[in-house]
Amino acid sequence: MARAFLVVLDSVGIGGAPDAHTFFNGAVPDSGANTIGHIAQACAEGRADDGRRGHLHVPHMMAMGLGRAVELASGMRVHGWDRPLTGTWGAATEVSRGKDTPSGHWELAGLPVPWAWHYFDDVTNSFPADLIAKLASLAGTAGILGNCHAPGTAIIEKLGAQHIASGLPICYTSADSVLQIAAHEESFGLARLLDLCARIAPVAHEMKVGRVIARPFTGNAETGFVRTPNRRDFAITPPGPVLSNWVQDAGGRTYAVGKIGDIFSMAGFNEVRKGPDADLMTHLNDLVKTAEDGSLTFANFVEFDSLYGHRRDVAGYARALEWFDVELGKVIGKLRVGDILVLTADHGNDPTWVGTDHTRERAPVLITGSGQGSLGEIGFRDVAELIAGHLGIAVRR
Repeated sequence: MARAFLVVLDSVGIGGAPDAHTFFNGAVPDSGANTIGHIAQACAEGRADDGRRGHLHVPHMMAMGLGRAVELASGMRVHGWDRPLTGTWGAATEVSRGKDTPSGHWELAGLPVPWAWHYFDDVTNSFPADLIAKLASLAGTAGILGNCHAPGTAIIEKLGAQHIASGLPICYTSADSVLQIAAHEESFGLARLLDLCARIAPVAHEMKVGRVIARPFTGNAETGFVRTPNRRDFAITPPGPVLSNWVQDAGGRTYAVGKIGDIFSMAGFNEVRKGPDADLMTHLNDLVKTAEDGSLTFANFVEFDSLYGHRRDVAGYARALEWFDVELGKVIGKLRVGDILVLTADHGNDPTWVGTDHTRERAPVLITGSGQGSLGEIGFRDVAELIAGHLGIAVRR
């Protein structure tokens, strides 16, 4: 029987979204943003030589059709685009009105977001007074810190010492529909932070805020603060069946690798495996060896986005892509006859762009195990239907 491995390279967009002009980083529209295209361009021009050198070297993804997908989506040709094909490729366009994690993942799993997300648009004093009061009440504190838009690493550096001294949780947001709560694992307590996020999540979800994210960190003012791998996302449960449900309903087993379980509130997943991206690659390799016939493994590699896209670190992003490509070659070599491996993305995060937020882009769809050729321009939700067709299961709406 067949197996499917759906791997989301978080934020690895390829430009060309037809509605990019309606999405913004600050006052600048996302028109022209192109995560892979601009990284490849920077590499070719010697602007990404920190820890690596030369052209962006991702031969396995190029052989699967990455360069062709970039050209189809945006018209840009990148080095290696004409490498001989070993896979099937396409460029996917999202219809959900969001350039965020839940919107992209839900639609890739067959369910476009059926509502408008709530955003905290004000850059300072971002949260309404009643939400702040509820947060403080649940935390057992006199108030909160932050209450603004901020990058996660910057705000813990700025407020970490004050947080430890005061005991107040650090609450912040971004251009995404999200409430993020950062707290020190030792002085505040990891269990306490997770409990606070779990209890405020229903309040945020009622407002149609997509996620509450626990952002634990450690360290001190002298040595610096660092976020830990114990992040947890408390997302709205999808309002209808998604790909993982379809697989379970057909009797298949489902595996969530990375933050997938959190994104879908465990809807339709039998088992979750988490950790930093290096550990996730180990989990993916293990599941390629051990996952049952008829199973779905759904993975998200987040560090392209969290460590490099938001920080506008072009060289770091390029290094991460090249590391992934080396590991991808090992995974492909272990696939069985009847397996497919699908690589895609949930949105863009062009590290050459202005601001620090996601960018509205098309996503590559690269498939090994289903022959060679072009899928052309498809929708995000078509990814779920391609996998359902491969596994021979029914699509549910």
